[in-house]
Amino acid sequence: MVATVTASYFLLTADYGPEPNVLDPIKNAILSAESSLKEYVFGSKKEGDQESSVRKPPSDGRKEHP
Repeated sequence: MVATVTASYFLLTADYGPEPNVLDPIKNAILSAESSLKEYVFGSKKEGDQESSVRKPPSDGRKEHP
């Protein structure tokens, strides 16, 4: 069963060249679901950029001395 799903995935997402294909809507749906799952599992890139910018203190070359 896994082999069938894997083969179907590769056949549907194969690059058939620049011509429009009947399977393009299915391919787009698969790629959209794949990217949504990646965002859910790993978090979106926008959230990661915001968190990293919040954690880093601004460095303008000056250091505070007590």
